[in-house]
Amino acid sequence: MEKEKKSSAVSDVGAWAMNVVSSVGIIMANKQLMSSSGYAFTFATTLTGFHFAVTALVGLASNAAGYSASKHVPLWELLWFSIVANVSITGMNLSLMLNSVGFYQISKLSMIPVVCVLEWILHSKHYTREVKMAVVVVVIGVGVCTVTDIKVNAKGFLCACVAVLSTSLQQISIGSLQKKYSVGSFELLSKTAPIQAISLLIFGPFVDYYLNGKAITNYKMSSGAILFVLLSCSLAVFCNVSQYLCIGRFSAVSFQVLGHMKTVCVLILGWLLFDSELTFKNIMGMVIAIAGMVVYSWAVEVEKQKNGKAALPPKNSLTEVEIELLKEGSDNSLVKLPDPGDSKV
Repeated sequence: MEKEKKSSAVSDVGAWAMNVVSSVGIIMANKQLMSSSGYAFTFATTLTGFHFAVTALVGLASNAAGYSASKHVPLWELLWFSIVANVSITGMNLSLMLNSVGFYQISKLSMIPVVCVLEWILHSKHYTREVKMAVVVVVIGVGVCTVTDIKVNAKGFLCACVAVLSTSLQQISIGSLQKKYSVGSFELLSKTAPIQAISLLIFGPFVDYYLNGKAITNYKMSSGAILFVLLSCSLAVFCNVSQYLCIGRFSAVSFQVLGHMKTVCVLILGWLLFDSELTFKNIMGMVIAIAGMVVYSWAVEVEKQKNGKAALPPKNSLTEVEIELLKEGSDNSLVKLPDPGDSKV
């Protein structure tokens, strides 16, 4: 039992580590690929299509080699999930273009309470006071270290609302589909990735043209740009797999809360590698956010222990079957007294 718990803990830490490292790595790679000082590949939606195409190829190769088993998930569920996921990607890109960076960060932070509300509506999930307090601390901390100027307009606000709602729904769906059809994280990803890849590669260039006014067909690929596209796609495979793993093992709320460790890592690495400014306000916000994540982890663990104790039956309680067995045993053990009429003088 202890070995199983240790093995599970190691797997949990491994999943989180993979997600943080791959997510931070892909952000750094994309920054070099998309920035004007890098390779100016400003086609984010199409690049995401490349990500899912490579992920789909890895999934097909894994299935063909017998490393993963394919379980049935209804096509309409996969199509619904892929539509929601693609709306999330497009909505986030549009929100970043139409709003200020500050409001974009606020919209990302709002996903945590939105996920909580959606899980309460869809799955009747309730949260303890400690968990709610920890979520508030994390939101405040990340807000302090990332939110700067806040400018918003009607179109940008609408896109942000659609992006937040679809992203939250997508992350909740990852966990619910895994439980509903008893399908593994990589198996589910292998089924959804081809649909997302095809749709994003078809519509992505049009979305990117609307976002930046440039056509991907006019972009001149250099060997350096190709190298960073391949690096971004490789990291995306690990990022996608670890996202499905983390949400399947924990919850969409935990993924959102603890996932903000990536924000902290990106700020630190941006300061170390790209000479980005790191102010006292950023540092204070990071400290508050990390403190909130620690409190959240503790609160979730306490909640698990309480639920575990509640699930155990009372020590002195007897089931109906046990009571019946005791009754039968007591009846058989009774000594039958002789009838006075049968006694002989």
